[in-house]
This record gives sequence, structure tokens and C-alpha cells, in this order.
Amino acid sequence: MDLDAYTAARSADWEELSRLAKKRRLDGAEADRLIDLYQSSAADLSAIQTSAGSTAVGDRLSLALSSARLRFTGAGANLFAQLPRFFVLQLPAALYRLRWIVLAVAAVTIVVATLYALWITGNPEVLRNLGSDANLRRYVEHEFIDYYSNNPAASFAGQVWTNNAWIAAQCIAFGITGLYVPYVLLQNAIGVGTAAGVMFAYGRGDVMFSYILPHGLLELTSVFVAAAAGLRIFWAWIAPGARTRGQALAEDGRALFTVAVGCAISLFVSGLIEGFVTPSPLPVWAKIGIGALALAAFLAYMLVLGRRAVRSGETGDLTEFEAGARRIVAG
Repeated sequence: MDLDAYTAARSADWEELSRLAKKRRLDGAEADRLIDLYQSSAADLSAIQTSAGSTAVGDRLSLALSSARLRFTGAGANLFAQLPRFFVLQLPAALYRLRWIVLAVAAVTIVVATLYALWITGNPEVLRNLGSDANLRRYVEHEFIDYYSNNPAASFAGQVWTNNAWIAAQCIAFGITGLYVPYVLLQNAIGVGTAAGVMFAYGRGDVMFSYILPHGLLELTSVFVAAAAGLRIFWAWIAPGARTRGQALAEDGRALFTVAVGCAISLFVSGLIEGFVTPSPLPVWAKIGIGALALAAFLAYMLVLGRRAVRSGETGDLTEFEAGARRIVAG
């Protein structure tokens, strides 16, 4: 397709569509004309995406079609109508499609962190390079624990949530580079492995687990999901399959933006646990139990509800607008 020639031939109808969609009041003839233009322009968008992939022309047409569609459904009603579908179908389906990558990311991180911890505990020279005996003892006996209670619980929860959500968003946004996600995972594994190595070397491994597990179960899983989403975007660019690279990045990018929203929610929950449960005087078994229940709920949402959503035909790839446009074209 010659995109410039196609645009020149169809631009008048697209401009009329945009004008009618923005008009405050429509008479009967104008409403009929808007519907006709919507159907023909949806077909135009499908043709552009099929032949040219993601383009600036297609993006502008998408916006015009979205505005026109709101004239049929109403903005408020459409938004609230989509919330159940988003949480029951789109989000769990997008999470489910990442399950094997998440498992691989988790396994690699655990292996690296474990090897690093064993290296530190098995080599006194390495331990000494991390600090003096007095400094390390202060860390394992005071600083590690005090970190969770130095600030008010609500403030601390908000701080760790925004920090972790920012890291997760970066993993997804910069995943296309192919380097950022492995770097973040390596740094995270080294950090956990170093803390574990020092705590175990001074006989305080039980303290570490009692303070890490309550919130860390859900927090680390959420980071693994964000990392898996970033890696999937990178793979869509490397191996797009039958799609063009632009189409692959656009489709997977939209679905994985949904994952970013899900990670923000799960990290908010883990932040609340880290702020209010981890430093609390509750018994260790109760704190870890709360963290385990939060993780179990997340995994059930991702695997059970996600599997059901995928089996129902939800792909997590298409926006509601595009799905509606294609149904109109098909009909």
C-alpha cells in the first residue's frame, strides 16, 4: 500500500468523521453520516495496520474513531462498563500469558541470590571485604530490623510502593532494550544474596526470613512479572513471527501496559504489608502467613482466573476500540 496516496484519498472522510465526533449536537442525517464514516474509517484503519503496521496516520485515525465511538456509547457508561472486563478478563489473561517467563525469571533470580549468599558465607575474605566486624554486627543486629520501623508505617508503605512501582514500570518500559531487565534482576539478586550471606554468616538467617518473607513473597513476584513483561516486549521485537515488528510491539505493548497496572496494584498491597505487618509485633508465623495468603491470592488470580479468561478467547492484545472496530468491519 502507498500510505501517502491512501491518506490523500481518504483524508477528507477522516476529517469529516473527526468534525462530527466533536460536534455537540447531531441531527438525524448527521448521526447516520457519523455511523457510515465510522464503519468505513474502521475498515481503513484495519487496512493501514495490516499493510503498514503502527503509523502516525493510523494513530490519528484511532483517536478519531475512539471519539466517534464515544458518541454512540457515552464516555461515562463506557468507562465503567469496561472495568469488570478489565479486571476479570484482560488483566488476568495478560498475566497468565507471562506465567512461564515469570517462572524462569524467578528461578534464575533465586539461583543467583543463593550462589551469592553461599559465596559470602563460605569465604571469610569476601565477608571482610563487605565491612568491618563491628559494622556488619551493627547491620545484622540493628540496621536490618530498624529499616522497617524508622519511619511511620503509612509513610514507609507509600515510599516502598512508589519505589517498587517505579522499578516495575521501568522494567516494562525499557524491556525493549534487552539489557535493562537483566541488569535490574542481577542487581536485585545480588542485593538479596548479599543480605542473606551476611545475616547467615552471623547466625541471623531466621531474622532475615522473618522480615523478608511477609512482604517479599508478593513484592518479588510482582517484580518478576514486570521483568517478564519487559522481556516479552524485547522478544516481540526480536522475533515478531508473522507480524511486522511494529505490529508486534504495538500489540504486546498494549497488553503489557495492562500488566503494569496490575503490578502497581499488587505492589501497593505488598507495600501495605511491608509498612504495617512486617515490623508489627505479630508472631512470625502470622506475619509470614499473611504474606503467603497475599501471594496465593495473586497466583490464583493470575493462573486460575487468567487460564479461564484465555480459554474464553481473551488475548489481552486488543484495545476495546480495536475489537469493536473489527467486529463492525466483519459485520
